[in-house]
Amino acid sequence: MGHGIAQVAAMAGYETRLMDADGDVLGSAWERIRSNLAGAVSRGKLTQAQADAAVANLTPAGHLETAARDADLILEAIVEDLAVKQSLFQRLDAIVPDGAILATNTSSLSIARIAEATKSPSRVVGMHFFNPVHIMRLVEIVTHGRCADAVVAAARVAAERMGKTTIVVRDTPGFAPSRLGVALGLEAMRMLEEGVASAADIDTAMELGYGHPMGPLRLSDLVGLDIRLRIAEYLHRELRDEKFAPPRILREKVERGELGKKTGKGFYEWSE
Repeated sequence: MGHGIAQVAAMAGYETRLMDADGDVLGSAWERIRSNLAGAVSRGKLTQAQADAAVANLTPAGHLETAARDADLILEAIVEDLAVKQSLFQRLDAIVPDGAILATNTSSLSIARIAEATKSPSRVVGMHFFNPVHIMRLVEIVTHGRCADAVVAAARVAAERMGKTTIVVRDTPGFAPSRLGVALGLEAMRMLEEGVASAADIDTAMELGYGHPMGPLRLSDLVGLDIRLRIAEYLHRELRDEKFAPPRILREKVERGELGKKTGKGFYEWSE
């Protein structure tokens, strides 16, 4: 999701640095942004001048120090692994200026525990965007017991400048939308496993019957089934609630490497 966050930040007029330790991933992210902007111009959503201005605000960075050392707001969107995030935030805490805000895009992990890795937990906040970032309007601001009110307010201002509507939630497992969305997605997987209906028909039921813009199985493919599995395992462990127990069909697909859109196959077949 990092490239989507970088895109909307650049479109909002922020000087933005997009960083990934993997040069190939960084190059791919850059090309996706350019493709998204070109598509928006072709559909009349942006002018060419607006797209050019967004590109001018973007700089790829291959090193963390280069990307973050004088930033005002750092938005992390790496793997959903608490230890990995804590390690990154510990490094960031030593690099960035004292007044910088450290935000995580986690969809389920404890913000307080991520903040514990820093010397200044008060400046750590959750800013959970939704995929695809350049289309979805919601940002979930997640606060914790040691988060400064001014940091929450600044995170809301930044997200709203990026054209998003914000909600503020307390730091609990899964927060609000993810907890609801994962429960729905896992139940859809169980229905598919039981042969209740096809993946397409289950999704159509939610799209047309309940007005969802995208069905839960297609959305799971877009998020990544490995990520869905990791979040489900975390919620099942933290909440001790069987509705978050990962279904067999999800585990099997992840074991086979069928992770959704990013691998070309999940509950659907995908192509570029």
